[in-house]
Amino acid sequence: MSLTLDQVERVAELARIAVSAEEAAAVMAQLNRVLALVDELQAADTRGVAPMTHPLEHEAGVVQRRRPDEVTEPDRREEFQALAPAAEAGLYLVPRVIE
Repeated sequence: MSLTLDQVERVAELARIAVSAEEAAAVMAQLNRVLALVDELQAADTRGVAPMTHPLEHEAGVVQRRRPDEVTEPDRREEFQALAPAAEAGLYLVPRVIE
């Protein structure tokens, strides 16, 4: 998959990022290199490979340390909601950016 200059300019417009024609061409080249790498990675045969949470988890004696799952911060939701420019029913309201 590769992007066209029109697609890059459209994404920049949706993201509200000012991009000159020269910058758009450079960004398009960079994004196309990233997408080419993703295509290469997706072509790799991973059948029979178990997902890992850590690259060394299967070596002898290596265990991923995890912190206890406990609440360490007070609930300040109401305080943060009061500071928001727009909130309703516990949700933050934001302007629509996708057409």
